[in-house]
Amino acid sequence: MKNKTFAAWLTLVGGPLGLHRFYLRGFGDLLGWLLPIPTAIGLYGIERVQQYGLDDPWSWALVPILGFTFAGCALMAIIYGLMTPEKWNARFNPQAAPESASGNTNWFTIAAIVLALAFGTIALMSSIVYGFQKYFDYQVDEARKISQ
Repeated sequence: MKNKTFAAWLTLVGGPLGLHRFYLRGFGDLLGWLLPIPTAIGLYGIERVQQYGLDDPWSWALVPILGFTFAGCALMAIIYGLMTPEKWNARFNPQAAPESASGNTNWFTIAAIVLALAFGTIALMSSIVYGFQKYFDYQVDEARKISQ
């Protein structure tokens, strides 16, 4: 029996590593194995920022990937949390009754949805702002080089 509340929290906390995919679909899930790759790429971008500073063009291209991964996992946590018990049990607990308790929503599920909405929004907006700001700074610097 797959619990909706646990799946929402697992998606929020361990989603960028694919843990929620393994919980819901098993270890044969290809996307669960591929999900750590953009997470690692984004962490490498953060490491480049620490080594080379904020002016590194690779870092401003790689860091938003981590934010988009976090935002996508937060979106999945919201989707899982807002699923009706009937739809949840039909998809992840087909052997259970449609009104089985594992698909019910409780206050812990609502807390996961609220935190996923907050952290997902922060991650998405920060990634967009960081990427575009660095891109526009780069464009301004290149325009200055051309004009001189």
